[in-house]
Amino acid sequence: MLASIFSKTKPINYIILTILVVVSYSLYIGINQNINWTGYEIAKKSVLLILLLLTMYLSQWIVSRNRLVNDNAYAPLLFVSFLLLFPSVLVHTKVIISNYFVMLALRRIFSLHSLKQSKEKIFDASFWIFVASLFYFWSILFIILVLFAIAYYGIKDYKNWVIPFLALFCVTIFLALYLGFSDENYIEWFLTKSRISFDFLYFENIYQNIALAVFTSIALLYFITQLFSIKSKSYNMQNMHKKMILSFVIGVAIYIISSDKNNGVLMFTFFPLAVLGANYIERIPQHWRKEANIYTIFFIGVFFCIAQLIL
Repeated sequence: MLASIFSKTKPINYIILTILVVVSYSLYIGINQNINWTGYEIAKKSVLLILLLLTMYLSQWIVSRNRLVNDNAYAPLLFVSFLLLFPSVLVHTKVIISNYFVMLALRRIFSLHSLKQSKEKIFDASFWIFVASLFYFWSILFIILVLFAIAYYGIKDYKNWVIPFLALFCVTIFLALYLGFSDENYIEWFLTKSRISFDFLYFENIYQNIALAVFTSIALLYFITQLFSIKSKSYNMQNMHKKMILSFVIGVAIYIISSDKNNGVLMFTFFPLAVLGANYIERIPQHWRKEANIYTIFFIGVFFCIAQLIL
């Protein structure tokens, strides 16, 4: 049933997913968070919820506009399933904001294939990535994706290689103004934000540990199968899928090296993995296997969301 409902992009898909995100977000902050509900807190939580919804809508917009999947809504469904699997991400303010700006950057990066306004798109993508790094520093690694795109689409024009540095200069000015008003030192800010840690013993309960193991298994399935299926794609789409795979690898790298490690940081992998998963599911020939795959991932997400809510 789920595979049939989301096999086409229809308004009902967005209504269902919007309700799921709103309900899970409201329950998590209502049950697990001891919040003093001031006007500021209500506004803050409302903005974060809006950003989560916009991120979900952007995921479908990017895949549809760039034909990364067929005409279906599997990508946003998988994206929401991953959110349910790790409900703690719903309260990681900096990760949510940073990931939203990364999504804005990805929107411009994947539209580079049209070769229209390429310099503006390179600047926009670089700018949004550097803005994202102000909220979660290691999201700056997504600049690698911009450089990869430049190497593929615009290596003959040396000006394209200068554009990311112009974007960095602009964001640095904003940062300098902020640090000046807040009386902070730039070097101290940089050293604090750029810390690296490989300590993975951060789990607050067994469900977070098991959820990570399940997510890793799903990620390996989607990643490996799609990695080996790139050559079966049409030639003009192969680079698009290479960028998606690289985007996922960058998200994993951010999680691995982050000093304030938690399951919420995995949000940087949700969109690219959702696209890889959507490609995997739509290639399954038997309808019952599609249903089984989608139901399994969705209800695993629901189970772990409920399990972590009642702890």
